[in-house]
Amino acid sequence: MKQSRARNYGVAVGSLPTGAGNRITDVPGVTVGHCTVDTEEHKTGVTVLLPCPQNPFTHKLPAAAFVLNGFGKSLGLVQVEELGVIETPIALTNTLNVGIVHDALVEYMIRRCEADGVDLRSVNPVVCECNDGGLNHIQKRAVTREHVFAAFEAAGADFAEGDVGAGKGMVCHGLKGGVGSASRRMEADGQTYTMGALVLANHGSMADLTINGGRIGPRLDAAKAAKESDVGSCIVLLATDLPLDSRQLGRVAKRASVGLARLGSYIGHGSGEVFLAFSTANPFDPGDKSALRQVTAFHEEKMDLPFRAAAEAVEEAVLNCLFTARTCTGWDKKTVYALTDLWTPEA
Repeated sequence: MKQSRARNYGVAVGSLPTGAGNRITDVPGVTVGHCTVDTEEHKTGVTVLLPCPQNPFTHKLPAAAFVLNGFGKSLGLVQVEELGVIETPIALTNTLNVGIVHDALVEYMIRRCEADGVDLRSVNPVVCECNDGGLNHIQKRAVTREHVFAAFEAAGADFAEGDVGAGKGMVCHGLKGGVGSASRRMEADGQTYTMGALVLANHGSMADLTINGGRIGPRLDAAKAAKESDVGSCIVLLATDLPLDSRQLGRVAKRASVGLARLGSYIGHGSGEVFLAFSTANPFDPGDKSALRQVTAFHEEKMDLPFRAAAEAVEEAVLNCLFTARTCTGWDKKTVYALTDLWTPEA
């Protein structure tokens, strides 16, 4: 998907190299799909992330969640924390559509397991949300089951960023927000691994926006800021093929906060920051009844590498969201401006 991202504007962060596409889908097997609802009344949608090409119910992946600020309505995180695995795709949408999207994920998994001859009697869909009510007539709950299945149909390694899918109605640092992604390569024992980030960015204030250490927010047109306080939430999904267990993934998930802080977010009272990390290594097959499993473990004292990769990828993912999003006028005729409409080289 050809879009002008942060690096096209000369903005690069961090020291680690990016993956080939600089997206979360640089992690082998991960795909992302959107379905956007864009009408005069609705600016909303749904985004799905498929963690692997296999049926995730029979190919469970190690995972962990970290809630930095719990002003949110996510579903499925309790079981992820208890069992340390994900067993469905992950869906992102707006606050009042969480239930409908959850139901669609259940139906998706029922159909997939039926096709695979798997007896599904319980499943733990993961759905995360941000509130797009400033641009979207959210009470009408425009996202339907059909939109969720359309997002699955659209899923691939190449996907759009900005105000698409779940990001259509989002606002980030007082500017048009949405979905962004980035990745980092990591070298360990002569092998290359990837850390990828996908963000649903709906947080921050323009006055605090900081890029590469420069506080650019005050130099932009503050009169065009969509909001003054750090409210609205940010969902971060982290994927890696590095063999990390659930506990280590929980530690990595916490480092998403570093990327947000570098951009100027102080994690405001009304902003729900929810982070989830998973690894495609060491999948668990519940059909294997062996008492013992053989897994590859990553050395604990080497964790600085994935910590840095996660922080850098999240920071750049938010920047990619800001640079690819476009100015949008919502259902109540209020306009949220894109960073690129206010950006100058001096900024």
